[in-house]
Amino acid sequence: MRPRKVVEKWVETFNNADVDELINYYSDSATNYQVPNKPIEGRQAIADMFRKEFAQAKMVCIVENIFEDGEWAILEWKDPLGLRGCGFFHIIDGKIIYQRGYWDKLSFLKQHGLPISNEY
Repeated sequence: MRPRKVVEKWVETFNNADVDELINYYSDSATNYQVPNKPIEGRQAIADMFRKEFAQAKMVCIVENIFEDGEWAILEWKDPLGLRGCGFFHIIDGKIIYQRGYWDKLSFLKQHGLPISNEY
């Protein structure tokens, strides 16, 4: 599956908050680095992260653009509350091996009424 198609399917699964299906898009040794947070390494740790995050807030990714360049797909997104971000997905053999995302964590926490911590 081409990187663009993987990200399209990833978004659909993310929007359904289906962690069991979502984690199937990652390689066993994948890294998910959401820049406001510490990098998460390994498929199980990434699944645990998504379970925790989906339990805290309703998250919806509305695609603005998806670009593909070789083994990479770049996603520009927004959510219904106005938050915007982008994600970079390195995909080999149909699996995400590295994901990096940029978004404003402070705005996200405020929009969802979540506590603001000093942990980075």
